[in-house]
Amino acid sequence: MKLTLTQLGERAGVSAGYLSQVERENAVPSLATLGQIALALGLEIEHFVSMPKATNAITRKSTRPKFHIGDSSVVYEKLAVEHPANELSSLILTIPPGYQSEVASHEGEEIIYMLEGRIEQTVADACYELGVGDSLHYRGGLPHSWSNPFDETAKIIWTGTLTLFRELSLAKK
Repeated sequence: MKLTLTQLGERAGVSAGYLSQVERENAVPSLATLGQIALALGLEIEHFVSMPKATNAITRKSTRPKFHIGDSSVVYEKLAVEHPANELSSLILTIPPGYQSEVASHEGEEIIYMLEGRIEQTVADACYELGVGDSLHYRGGLPHSWSNPFDETAKIIWTGTLTLFRELSLAKK
């Protein structure tokens, strides 16, 4: 498949300029954006990120996979293994001070729950400062981003529907 950055951007819902920055390693896409790019290319997200699957539903703390996306400073930790017919995915994200995500928009819904520190979460035109114990539930189709403009590391639990990842799997069949 030969696509220009403009064509890929239109399919993935991101700008050609942003894709160019990713291509030159000047930007690191979020997991959601990476999923949109994979879907637009007819690939599964596992093409870019190893996402182990198992048939059991228990995950021990000592076996939870941790990963980075590109050279991003955010640490992603799979909270639970994938299992057949799942609809949710959960991650623990460790977000260093100064981190700023790009704006994402995709199918599904998301919930974040603050474990440590603080973040600013923007959904559509609203910006929320969230601290320990706070949570936010929103539709993934709304433009959203998050940042840690504070001096301490933040840790959140992110849970979302797997509409995007199911589409990737179905597109391959």
